[in-house]
Amino acid sequence: MENQFPVVYLSLLLALLSVTAGIIFRQILKTRKVESSFSRLQNKLKNEKGTALEYYELGTIYLDKKLFVQSVNLFQKALKDVEGEAKENIALIYNGLGFAYFAQEQYDLAIRNYKEALKLWPEYVTGLNNLGHAYERKKLTAQALQTYEEALKYEPNNQTAKRRADSLRKRLVTT
Repeated sequence: MENQFPVVYLSLLLALLSVTAGIIFRQILKTRKVESSFSRLQNKLKNEKGTALEYYELGTIYLDKKLFVQSVNLFQKALKDVEGEAKENIALIYNGLGFAYFAQEQYDLAIRNYKEALKLWPEYVTGLNNLGHAYERKKLTAQALQTYEEALKYEPNNQTAKRRADSLRKRLVTT
């Protein structure tokens, strides 16, 4: 029995280290892929005019890096070149622009862009959740609740909308 303890202990330690190494390796690959896209898109867009998709992709990378002003510029460039794009793709650009404004606490601009996204794609649940969150930050509780409830019409199991709508209902009852 005493001889098995070190073997079990070392086996568990080896398994834990293997899992950790796998997670770290996946993260490194993901980061390399993002940085490769970042570098490629940056170089291309410095030298020539890009497509709406390329501006959007670089804008989302800037969002991930929390470089919101640069992402706003890229999303605006993407919107200038949306001819021929599907409405859903244009809605994604407006949503990204809204998110960049939201991150800078420019809630009115965020709301305007989320609404533009929803004009193009009314059942866009992520856009509805983002709009609801912006309304919450502006202390527009009734509009936020209505927006989350609309999101739940399209996606009844949306955990974000469920949680936020429940919280807002409680808040409205107590006031």
